[in-house]
Amino acid sequence: MQVIIQPRDGIEPFLEGIRQAEESVEVILYRLDRLEIEQELVFAAARGVHVHALVTYTNKEDLKEIRKLERRLAERGVKVTRTAEDLVRYHTKMMIIDRRMLYLLTFNFTFLDIHHSRSFGVITDKHNLIAEAVRLFEADVNGQSNRVEAEHFVISPVNSRRKLSEFILGAKKQLLIYDGKLTDSRMIKLLESQAEAGVEIKVIGAMSRTALGVEVRAMPLIRLHAQAIIRDGREAFFGSQSLRKVELDQRREVGLITSDAGAVRSFKVIFEMDWGDIIN
Repeated sequence: MQVIIQPRDGIEPFLEGIRQAEESVEVILYRLDRLEIEQELVFAAARGVHVHALVTYTNKEDLKEIRKLERRLAERGVKVTRTAEDLVRYHTKMMIIDRRMLYLLTFNFTFLDIHHSRSFGVITDKHNLIAEAVRLFEADVNGQSNRVEAEHFVISPVNSRRKLSEFILGAKKQLLIYDGKLTDSRMIKLLESQAEAGVEIKVIGAMSRTALGVEVRAMPLIRLHAQAIIRDGREAFFGSQSLRKVELDQRREVGLITSDAGAVRSFKVIFEMDWGDIIN
């Protein structure tokens, strides 16, 4: 599992992945303003790769630009499908190359998210995760958002509240959280109960109210666009969903809980660096 840390790693991992595609590129787009990525998708289609872009049906900030992107891609050989309108918003960040490499991200393909924000992602070739990503992609292409079955992914609104509640309650010593929109009252109560039980809880971001025993500090220097929870230094959740009611219960959001030692260590090191920068 290869970890992507932004703004450290930039767009090269994505350009390289698309260039290596031989059969297919399946990508979910909520925002894209990096011309290089758009061009590589078009170049891949031109050399015979089946490129399929699943594009959000709504984006209140950039809807006109998204519709222009759809037209440009479709005119240049990319298959474009618009997400169904059954959920409040489709906010997933995912790309599958040749159904053998999965890119799962907390950020969009934009200059702001990639170059000026703390964001995370991973690249993995694990067959079970790729198979699950393909099923999710196909379900959303076919407008069957509520028929998704997921063993490994944290998917809103299907299972994210349950999985993330269990993840928080499973902490024995420590929870390190990146979240700029931590507002769900039930999740905050879980954090308070864990703090009362002696679990150390640190949040980089913002919460809607003070929670006893939970220390909250703002992200220093750069914008925060990561949603992640590191549990006891051994497991980590990262995904497109914040601990916010609409993102848990009404939107399509996707994340992953992993015990990959390298990935967990990388996320923890970055958290500690950001937390240290705040202190200094």
